[in-house]
Amino acid sequence: MAMATVTLSSAEGTPAGREVFAEGLLELLQPAVQQLDSHVHAVRESQVDLREHIDNLATELCRINEDQKVALDLDPYVKKLLNARRRVVLVNNILQNAQERLRRLNHSVGKETARRKAILESSGVYPPGSPSK
Repeated sequence: MAMATVTLSSAEGTPAGREVFAEGLLELLQPAVQQLDSHVHAVRESQVDLREHIDNLATELCRINEDQKVALDLDPYVKKLLNARRRVVLVNNILQNAQERLRRLNHSVGKETARRKAILESSGVYPPGSPSK
């Protein structure tokens, strides 16, 4: 980012300066998007595990309720578990949509970075194979 700022101030207002700044900004954002995507993926996996545990617990509570000789009403607890499961599924759907948007954003950032790098290399700002990335 510092390199892009220095280059922009020395070539302020020129198309090459803006391209260098844009490339630096894209290079800065891409790791953050990738990290966020991996965290969302991990949360989605834990949501699936949680949903499975809730299902198992609800099944076990129903079985215990049927096996009890003493009339113990576990139905409200089963309903609470099923309500919690429903909310977990909703959160998982939201996370899935967010992850898909992040994946598309990451793909767009990669394409734009490659496009801008090709433009800069063809204009002579960066010689091919330079350590710009």
